[in-house]
Amino acid sequence: MVSFMANKERVLITGVAGFLGSWLAEELLNRGYEVIGIDNLLGGEIENVPKGVRFIEGDSRDIDLMSKISKDVDVIYHLAAAPHEGLSVFSPKLVTEHTYVTSTAVYVAAIRNKVRRVIFTSSMARYGNNKIPFTEDMEPKPVDPYGVAKVASEKLFKIMNDVEGIDYIIAVPHNIIGPRQKFDDPYRNVVSIFINRMLQGKQPIIYGDGNQKRTFSDVQDCVEPLIKMMEDNIPSGEVINIGPGPDNNFITINKLAEIIADEIGFDLNPIYVGERPQEVKEATCSDEKARKLLGFKPRTDIKDTIRRMIDYIKDRGPKEFEYHLGLEIVNDKVPRTWKEKMM
Repeated sequence: MVSFMANKERVLITGVAGFLGSWLAEELLNRGYEVIGIDNLLGGEIENVPKGVRFIEGDSRDIDLMSKISKDVDVIYHLAAAPHEGLSVFSPKLVTEHTYVTSTAVYVAAIRNKVRRVIFTSSMARYGNNKIPFTEDMEPKPVDPYGVAKVASEKLFKIMNDVEGIDYIIAVPHNIIGPRQKFDDPYRNVVSIFINRMLQGKQPIIYGDGNQKRTFSDVQDCVEPLIKMMEDNIPSGEVINIGPGPDNNFITINKLAEIIADEIGFDLNPIYVGERPQEVKEATCSDEKARKLLGFKPRTDIKDTIRRMIDYIKDRGPKEFEYHLGLEIVNDKVPRTWKEKMM
């Protein structure tokens, strides 16, 4: 049991065994906070959970469990989700349940226990095909069930806040990468997938022409602004993009493959397959609001992040990909990579 420090708040993190959740927990512990964490290990790894976290292996969809463990909690970071954006088109029930339904349970628990603030991690998927760079004042236009579930969660928080008065902040991370990211999941995490395959001597598989563009954010640059969201001077209801703007690390998937291959020393000759349904062509966010409100400043070059990820995967050993989530819809639109288990 971690002792509670009277000058620090007690924090609950859903999805604590996940990539971002584990980094956030580690930094909060370093600063003297008591950290409680819950994870059902759908996409997280038990080894990610830092020592010192009071860990509960359980499902954040369980309202009674969430109410029990959030008693006397000051702040909830709600990170738990099934962040499988592409897969959500073919497994919408699974992704919605583990994204929107978790949010309903978290918020009910927060209301029951009078939690001071809930900080919810939404997704760049909320913006859909809006004009880039995405800004927080844009109307959300999600194009896949995962994005819909995130936007629905945001709307739930606003409605319940209007009724119950519990503060909430919506953080919008975009393509956070770094060590501890799950690298044997064939449905998500393009950087980790590319590294894992190349370290096995396999060519990366690229959807479409590879000219899709994304901004990539180093996890260590994103933890500090998330912690600052606990502060009272950040008004309730704010939506804040977390990650560098389009002037930093905004690259094509083809370029991403080249960078990784150069760092590994791999002879690159990618395998191209059909486009993934509902994939947004270009996605990058403005970081002006985060700079103004949270003092956000990206410090890490993408090559440095990729080197750390390569070392992390090498240290653990490349793995065969595990098709651990089933397809609810199987038809000729399902990507070959999943239907034929090409990874």
